[in-house]
Amino acid sequence: MDPSPNTNEALTETRFSDLKPPLSEDIIEALRRSGPPGFEFCTPVQAATIPLLCSHKDVAVDAATGSGKTLAFVLPLVEILRRSTSYPPKPHQVMGVIISPTRELSTQIYNVAQPFVSTLPNVKSVLLVGGRDVRADMNTIEEEGCNVLIGTPGRLSDIMERMDILDYRNLEVMGVIISPTRELSTQIYNVAQPFVSTLPNVKSVLLVGGRDVRADMNTIEEEGCNVLIGTPGRLSDIMERMDILDYRNLEILILDEADRLLEMGFQKQVNSIISRLPKQRRTGLFSATQTEGVEEMAKAVLRNPVRVEVRAESKSASSNQLINSKIPSGLHLEYLVCDADKKSSQLVDLLIKNKNKKLIVYFMTCASVDYWGLVLSKIPALKSISLIPIHGDKKQNARDKALASFTKASSCVLLCTDVAARGLDIPGVDYVVQYDPPQDPKMFNHRVGRTARLGKEGRSIVFLLPEEEDYVEFLRRKGVSFQEKKCYQEASDVIPFIRSLAMKDRAVLDKGVEALVSFVCAYKLHHCSYIFRWKSLEIGKLAMGYGLLRFPSVSEVKQGRLSSEGFTPVEGVNFEDIKFKDKSLEKQRKQKLQAEKERPREEKRERGKKNSKKAVAASPATRDSNKRKLTGKQRQTTQTAEDEEEMARDYRLLKKLKKGSIEEDDFAKLTGADDF
Repeated sequence: MDPSPNTNEALTETRFSDLKPPLSEDIIEALRRSGPPGFEFCTPVQAATIPLLCSHKDVAVDAATGSGKTLAFVLPLVEILRRSTSYPPKPHQVMGVIISPTRELSTQIYNVAQPFVSTLPNVKSVLLVGGRDVRADMNTIEEEGCNVLIGTPGRLSDIMERMDILDYRNLEVMGVIISPTRELSTQIYNVAQPFVSTLPNVKSVLLVGGRDVRADMNTIEEEGCNVLIGTPGRLSDIMERMDILDYRNLEILILDEADRLLEMGFQKQVNSIISRLPKQRRTGLFSATQTEGVEEMAKAVLRNPVRVEVRAESKSASSNQLINSKIPSGLHLEYLVCDADKKSSQLVDLLIKNKNKKLIVYFMTCASVDYWGLVLSKIPALKSISLIPIHGDKKQNARDKALASFTKASSCVLLCTDVAARGLDIPGVDYVVQYDPPQDPKMFNHRVGRTARLGKEGRSIVFLLPEEEDYVEFLRRKGVSFQEKKCYQEASDVIPFIRSLAMKDRAVLDKGVEALVSFVCAYKLHHCSYIFRWKSLEIGKLAMGYGLLRFPSVSEVKQGRLSSEGFTPVEGVNFEDIKFKDKSLEKQRKQKLQAEKERPREEKRERGKKNSKKAVAASPATRDSNKRKLTGKQRQTTQTAEDEEEMARDYRLLKKLKKGSIEEDDFAKLTGADDF
């Protein structure tokens, strides 16, 4: 079921039982079973959208985050399947597809949908997302059948491609739901299942990555499938692989978080999925923001759509009201300005003051999440607080466990990147902390939207450096109202403690350097570069705030484009003597050191010559000498090109490090962070 039942603050006076055309009694009963007070009254987006979809209308829905969009398309999907002339479906007749951008979102949709899909006897829904073996998905589809597909574009597209090899066609898809992430697809699936289960012989399947696609294919083949719910990648994969899937009688397609689907680069997979579906269908396109790309998608996939825009702030909003803001009405927004070397102390103090609450803390990079997750867990004052790290580089099983733990907990802290910024309906989040402002300013609303959901109260704060304060005015011009929060004057300085950790454990030492370098690389690629100017970074204070022992050899500092002012190194430390507390990591380090010592001198000498030539060619002196021969305009153009080339190079190296193509030592040397 939906993790966050409708609350009185967000409801209209319209009951689900009063909607026209009427919902079936099985759905009304499933709503009643959802828990006190259950789902008796509709939210504005539900009151506006459900009757339209049930009346054979395509819809383009623009509603605030946390407004109850999932049920707004899950209930019509189940009702449409029940009324379909193809009902009850064959074991492998796909009747619906739901596409969402991420695994988490697809999983969430799947979980929401399951209680309702289960009201349809013999209807099977399948979740299709990445991060698991696609063959497992294919096996599931082949063995169990599939009527509703829910998943991310990648996995949905993959499934569709791979299952082309099968030489029989008896699996009829009646519905498809596409969401951007595995987690959201799973959530949609879980919400839909209780309702789909009210339909005899209808099966929904969740298709997301992170697991073997063959398992999904086996499930579909063995159990059948009529409703597909999943991420674009897995859905596309399943569709291509399984010729058993028949979409000729498809009734409904749902595209959830459409703007995110486009932002995450799923256009190709979504197009692949839609190309396999009949044009005579009902389509719902749901999005929290209306971008040019979303408008283009709406024109391509919708036929004479009804546009639904819902106001968030009114308790009794009618279905034709328009939303003025994407910020939840019960959200209190603040910003805090402090120097980079004080940020970590301010964060620790904030966590201590809110230790009995449920918080989400956002960082810009995966390396930052790993580093601060390690460091914060060692601080004595935070020992009683449960800290849960999650980011896109973690394995799907770890992501699922982290989200499940955070969802169940009444008080804890989720440390994350933007993987948890959109769509996920996590109940009871009291406070959203943006330690790093988002690289893409469009993510700001989605981050803060994790709290104050469905009319509840919530707080959010964004940490800003003095040179970033223009961000406040930038957001105010977009209708976001802030209050300034002063720094905690009594906050204890945690930097000495963090440095003491680094001197005792090389994992802290190395992760700190990696976190700083990844942050600078990401900062260079900020979408709001006229506000977040990397050349204005006080990188000395930044390194101090990360608790580094010695300032890394950063090329921008060597070239005079950044200053190390504000950094105080720790003297008298032999960095080679700092060991990993983890014995296996320490053993690997010693083996590398020994191998380096035993490397033939001639090989070292040749490597030194090559590096020396590169260093001379790329040195500031060489570049300056060449630049002096240029005109002022030519020098400016050359400098800009060099900056862009260096940013691109650092970004490519960071991606290689994440993929495991290069070692951390090589990454440090290539980016100039090898003084350690």
